[in-house]
Amino acid sequence: MAISLNHTIVPAHDKEASAKHVAHILGIKYEGAMGHFAPVRVDEKFVLDFDNRDNFESHHYAFQVSEDEFDQIYGRIQEDGIVYGSLPGSQDDMQINHRRGGRGLYWKDANGHSWEILTVSS
Repeated sequence: MAISLNHTIVPAHDKEASAKHVAHILGIKYEGAMGHFAPVRVDEKFVLDFDNRDNFESHHYAFQVSEDEFDQIYGRIQEDGIVYGSLPGSQDDMQINHRRGGRGLYWKDANGHSWEILTVSS
């Protein structure tokens, strides 16, 4: 059996609001809280389990997406007026990057987590 990442905990000040926001931006259906977590199923193998916390460090979450998915996610980011950027150190320059012949961008959520989408693997 190949090893694959099954889930990770995403600490949040408001797990429901955070889960809904990320699901919306990524174009994933959010089905509500389950037990202690507010899960967002990214695909059949991987879940983001949002959990309420008062104090936590910010994290980075990166997703490789298709060109079409990039366009759709980028469109939702723009429609929602979310500040985004082209590089880890420039997450507010309102530009996308074209590394390795693909496209990518970063944005921060209300919890201070850095989210990234890219079309070509790093």
